[in-house]
Amino acid sequence: MSETSATVTVALNSDNQPNRSYDIAIASHSLKDLGSKLVEIGLGKKSKKALIVSNPVIYKHYGDTVQTSLSNAGFDVAHLILPAGERFKTANSLQKIYDDALEHRLERSSVIIALGGGVIGDMSGYAAATWLRGIDLVQVPTTLLAMVDSAIGGKTGINHPQGKNLIGAFYQPRLVWIDPAVLKTLPAREFRSAMAEVIKYGVIWDRELFDLLAKCDRLDQLRYISDELLQTILYRCAKAKAEVVSKDEKEGNLRAILNYGHTVGHSIESVTNYRIYNHGEAVGLGMIIAGAIAVDLGLWSAEEQAQQISLITKTRLPQTLPTDIDQDAIVESLSTDKKVEAGKVRFILPTAIGNVTLSDRVTGDLVKQNLRQLLA
Repeated sequence: MSETSATVTVALNSDNQPNRSYDIAIASHSLKDLGSKLVEIGLGKKSKKALIVSNPVIYKHYGDTVQTSLSNAGFDVAHLILPAGERFKTANSLQKIYDDALEHRLERSSVIIALGGGVIGDMSGYAAATWLRGIDLVQVPTTLLAMVDSAIGGKTGINHPQGKNLIGAFYQPRLVWIDPAVLKTLPAREFRSAMAEVIKYGVIWDRELFDLLAKCDRLDQLRYISDELLQTILYRCAKAKAEVVSKDEKEGNLRAILNYGHTVGHSIESVTNYRIYNHGEAVGLGMIIAGAIAVDLGLWSAEEQAQQISLITKTRLPQTLPTDIDQDAIVESLSTDKKVEAGKVRFILPTAIGNVTLSDRVTGDLVKQNLRQLLA
């Protein structure tokens, strides 16, 4: 791995569907090169139409650079600005993408560029998956959380009022283009929240990454992370996710481990109407609860749970819940989780740092018992 650039391949070739693999390219100050890269990998051969989907803040910072790069490569480019925030990850926003796709006359060989964080990436991906039954998608993540997680692996979708990401599809991008330099404009809260996902990879898959993070004094702001460490974080997280997705693209079994901390985390987000905690903050709380449940079930030790909490503490992520939070609603919300099988919620629980298991032994009472431990 170069100190300034790296490439990770998501290997998805099969006898029935060849050439589905794609690259995750990590290189600083590379947004200006996006257009030429799309031509290099064969996009735009038949239709040079491209639609950039973004939000107001991101487009203000980076929209012109991306649009110019695509125009210089010969693409006919339009752009759509959608409101920022999880509460706008709705069918209404999706309809706006479809409307622009129709207005711009996107064809099956056209491309949608998702320029933004996880919300933009998920909605743009689902639009690409369903417009004309599937057109090319390129993910250009601009948040740390999207860079290490949501932009990779082909999970796309929108929220239902009763639960997160209940409407969606597995649809892989043709390219994930990561420019770490854009993180300089990322708000501190968004950086902190993304570190929950980084820690997740250490707990579920990569003990070496976990130990590397443990050596840091603080993980809550970009200024405490060296360029070399940031590149390592991006590379190792991308590599971990690529390995899991390559083995289990559509979450038949193994890929479910990527939802560590998300089971309760998604419920916390939903019950609080996405207004108190952002995604990473909720995942951090979910990881603490999952770790505590694993201790209760004798799956891992209190010492390992303390090590996990130590890393979460270094991120300055919240570790308490409002005293008036509806615990029963959280437990009820678990029943809509996508990992429910035969009426039972499957929890991802740690067994050692770097390893987890799926369990259906977690009762609602056990969840509430550990929720109460976090009440402020």
